[in-house]
Amino acid sequence: MASRSDGVQQLLIAERVAAEKVAEARKRKARRIKQAKEEASAEVEAYRKERERQYKELEQATLGSTGDRQAKIDVQTSKQLEEIGKNVQINAEAAILKLLAIVCDIKPELHTNYRID
Repeated sequence: MASRSDGVQQLLIAERVAAEKVAEARKRKARRIKQAKEEASAEVEAYRKERERQYKELEQATLGSTGDRQAKIDVQTSKQLEEIGKNVQINAEAAILKLLAIVCDIKPELHTNYRID
């Protein structure tokens, strides 16, 4: 009976040791999975940054810088303002004369709704 009891004790000890090994293996597996996820995340982030940098370079090459576009717009605007100013100087006197002619040209006439009774 003692040998049976010793055999049962050995089986229980072996079962406990096996359970500890399985638990340790699961922990190692979980750590490896976590590490792999972190590495994959770092790789994805590095790839995203690289593609973003390439996109910015392509955009810069294709469209030019914002400063260049702004400078072109400023030059265009100043040219248009100069042209408008010249047109105002040229046409100002003629416009004033036309307005005065229209205002001073008085033609007295009766209103269409006026009734003479």
